[in-house]
Amino acid sequence: MGSVTTKTHPNGLDYVEINTALCKARIFMQGAQIDYFEPAEKGPLLWVSEADDYQPGNGIRGGIPVCWPWFGMSDKEGFPQHGFARTRIWSLESVKMQNEVARLRFVLNIDEADKVFWPHNTQVAVEFELTDTLKVSLINRNSGDETVTLTQALHTYFPVGDIHQLKATGFSGAKYIEFAKGPYPQEGDEVRFDRETDRVYTELGQVQLLHTPGGTIEVSRENSQSAVLWNPWIDKSKWLSRFNDEDYLTMVCHEAANVLEDKLVLEPGQEHSLTTSIRWL
Repeated sequence: MGSVTTKTHPNGLDYVEINTALCKARIFMQGAQIDYFEPAEKGPLLWVSEADDYQPGNGIRGGIPVCWPWFGMSDKEGFPQHGFARTRIWSLESVKMQNEVARLRFVLNIDEADKVFWPHNTQVAVEFELTDTLKVSLINRNSGDETVTLTQALHTYFPVGDIHQLKATGFSGAKYIEFAKGPYPQEGDEVRFDRETDRVYTELGQVQLLHTPGGTIEVSRENSQSAVLWNPWIDKSKWLSRFNDEDYLTMVCHEAANVLEDKLVLEPGQEHSLTTSIRWL
């Protein structure tokens, strides 16, 4: 029978450790952020910078940060980049273990201080289903009387071994905006990396593949009308926080999202679940 155990990192952050016959994983209470997932007899499926020191109050540079209730920079001065959810302490609401399948649900209780950023009557949760596949769902419910608009992303960092050898496929027919310019039509089905890449894709199929020297990773999305593809490359890597100068060589982000024109609009009483699933093929 698998186990789910609460532990504390040496720097003070609490986390949940999951061990089953199918996988090993670690999820931090801060940000409801998973930073480690390794299927049995396979390599890890998430990347974290060795420069990250797991300090309370800082989102972890790797794993799957939850960007909510906005993605990127806010149009309001002083609001934190990628929202506030990734640096807040979430509550572990439930744990279910059946046939070595672990399901965990985390909820964020928005306090009075954060109502400055988000004064709406909404509930937000993150659910994890852990088998030989990692499935993560970001769930929003509008319990208020007014329409709510937000942007969101599951900002997944993948280990790619060597960015020069990475081939990402499944992009045929899509369009993308890069550095706030575009949209451009995607040329062909595959993406290669030889410079900084910061793209928001639309009209993108629900499954992409990351062909790495260590194997092929399948990334699928549900209720995700846009996706973000990111590698900071050489110059940006030098000033990113908690990121080594050469980290760009071994990672890429491919993110299930609803951003820009694909922002999420929730009517009163409406619920929405943004999901990403990742596995080794």
